[in-house]
Amino acid sequence: MATSLSISLIFIFFFISQIESEPLDQTVKTFIFRIDRFSKPSIFQSHYHWYTSEFADPPQILHVYDTVFHGFSATLTSDQVASLSQHPAVLHVFEDRRRQLHTTRSPQFLGLRNQKGLWSESDYGSDVIVGVFDTGVWPERRSFSDRNLGPVPKQWRGVCETGVKFTARNCNKKLIGARFFIKGHEAAANAGGPITAINGSVEFRSPRDADGHGTHTASTAAGRYAFEASMSGYASGIAKGVAPKSRLAVYKVCWKDSGCFDSDILAAFDAAVNDGVDVISISIGGGDGVSSPYYLDPIAIGSYGAAAHGVFVSASAGNDGPNGMSVTNLAPWLTTVGAGTIDRNFPAVVVLGDGRRLSGVSLYAGAPLKGKMYPLVYPGKSGMLSTSLCMENSLDSRQVRGKIVICDRGNNPRVAKGMVVKKAGGVGMILANGISNGEGLVGDAHLLPTAAVGADEGDAVKAYVSSTKTPSATIDFQGTVIGIKPAPVVASFSGRGPNGLNPEILKPDLIAPGVNILAAWTDAVGPTGLETDNRKTEFNILSGTSMAAPHVSGAAALLKSAHPDWSPAAIRSAMMTTAGITNNQNKSMTDEATGNPSTPYDLGAGHLNLERAMDPGLVYDITGEDYVQFLCSVGYGPRVIQVITRSPPKCPGKKTSPGNLNYPSIAALFPTSAAGPSSKTFIRTVTNVGQPNAVYRPMIEAPKGVKVTVKPSKLVFTEAVKKRSYLVTLAVDRSNMVLGESGGVFGSLYWSDGKQHVVRSPIVVTQMDPL
Repeated sequence: MATSLSISLIFIFFFISQIESEPLDQTVKTFIFRIDRFSKPSIFQSHYHWYTSEFADPPQILHVYDTVFHGFSATLTSDQVASLSQHPAVLHVFEDRRRQLHTTRSPQFLGLRNQKGLWSESDYGSDVIVGVFDTGVWPERRSFSDRNLGPVPKQWRGVCETGVKFTARNCNKKLIGARFFIKGHEAAANAGGPITAINGSVEFRSPRDADGHGTHTASTAAGRYAFEASMSGYASGIAKGVAPKSRLAVYKVCWKDSGCFDSDILAAFDAAVNDGVDVISISIGGGDGVSSPYYLDPIAIGSYGAAAHGVFVSASAGNDGPNGMSVTNLAPWLTTVGAGTIDRNFPAVVVLGDGRRLSGVSLYAGAPLKGKMYPLVYPGKSGMLSTSLCMENSLDSRQVRGKIVICDRGNNPRVAKGMVVKKAGGVGMILANGISNGEGLVGDAHLLPTAAVGADEGDAVKAYVSSTKTPSATIDFQGTVIGIKPAPVVASFSGRGPNGLNPEILKPDLIAPGVNILAAWTDAVGPTGLETDNRKTEFNILSGTSMAAPHVSGAAALLKSAHPDWSPAAIRSAMMTTAGITNNQNKSMTDEATGNPSTPYDLGAGHLNLERAMDPGLVYDITGEDYVQFLCSVGYGPRVIQVITRSPPKCPGKKTSPGNLNYPSIAALFPTSAAGPSSKTFIRTVTNVGQPNAVYRPMIEAPKGVKVTVKPSKLVFTEAVKKRSYLVTLAVDRSNMVLGESGGVFGSLYWSDGKQHVVRSPIVVTQMDPL
């Protein structure tokens, strides 16, 4: 104790000396400190007392973290941080960053049917708690009714936090908890810059949802079932979430038009794990398109701590597809979810004056055009980018009044373009994709007659305008169509691999429904989210990987309920090894952006198939120590690893390969030079969760130009032997291995027991030199 006290006194003296001797940078920002919890001097009753004595004054401290992470966040100047960083107990400091949201028939499309399969065998997940990190909740929605639900699970230790227009009575046996985290946001607003304080006229300082996104994701994961639902007549049917009886705990970390701050997200992870959730759903990612190293990424850090406590974390893959290496949320201990289409669409046909009919989509629900032809204009003909994009105040009303206006997609929100057209006097809009969006379409609840069309149709309608003296058009809205083929298709916007941090770990892990998803909505804003949209709707239809991640969260709740002893890694493995790679035409799944066959860089292991995930046969489990060894293998030092793991690691003397993490997929990197190694061997261990006595044999679909060898030739399981390991050797023939546009060649390894179990792992081989 005397030694610790001496160090503390010396440090305080050093800190005061620094303040007195150097000019200070007085700009105050929020910083997150990772502290070695074992360094706390025993004279302090708690870590909080220690932090407020040695690091910051009590008013400066925003959050204290003690479950998934050890440390605190505080508002300090850069000079203060520079001095504090020298403290021997400080492992790392990073500045608070703002992140962004990755903005029903889908349960049936996943293979769920009433009273059959996973829904009946798991009692719809009634004993499982799903925590949703998002914009809050609109608790009055029927999706959150607790009718006929049993008591709250005994493990629940959370609270129903009250605030503006949110009382304890807004929670029930369905919505069992709600919290909000605003200190990081408020600190950023107080520091000046682009972040503004909460506007009480449009936002609630409480768990109540002013944006709609959180209500939508929560009801997608675990909304109740058995009532008619639609959005202005579109997508009518029976509303249900994936896990209709699972309990919901809502953690509001994102604020309307302001994003979500790392310090608040980390505090939510800490609270959720302490509260007793089983699953965390987070549809949030970096707003700059760059993936931070795990030790600088609070979502990666928080999810590691959650997984260490047995909590499954599902995160969205991001909406920056179809560009390669656009996938986000890359940590191997969380499940990264891309988006696919479902077999439902909302067609809107653009009819040109020459009789041609161009296919598009729309959720417009106002007065139809009734076949009337209107003059057609493309303001972008002038060459002005702002007018082609229909930016605010860019359109000349003399040119567009009474006409249907062609607007290019990009830069400003799709629905906002329609408002610009409407304000300028236009009667309708054709929203044209550019080459980056390809043929990927999503429906929007526009405020004027609008059809969104793909890049090819967009080029066609522009060419028609250029070549015709008096071009005209109308839009025919055709409602909801079920049974669309092919489906699923990988959504064009869905984040794509390869993994930008560690290509040896395939990301995304899988895809789930994320296009035109019907779910509950807030009363605070209309379905477009625009301030001028005064419509009220109980449900809304949204698209994004934000919608896909809660499908996997709900699936995890059902699997956790049916298999309480499964770890988060085992649950992910069950989903990945049973995922589908064919569409409803029994052909290989395709990429919406190009129409080409999709690859594991697009869809990971495939599309979520819950019917098969219930009984996967074998699972690839991963322990906390396995993740530590992975972090050692990617070159992280002990102090950096402790930022993530909370405890000092023990790295082996000989560095292992990151590819040997016991992941359900296999990704091999070979150098581009011919002098490098031409073969690599990976080890995997599978756990039998099916019939006790089973024999599995491998089947191989080798990537072109790659020889795949598996040893042993069979895996024999008994009552006593639950685990077996095998080796996979990939040998490349550089003269025959041709990497396609995606930069890789792809195959599969199957283990089959000759009965109902087929356990598939995607194989990815690429050439890439270490960064």
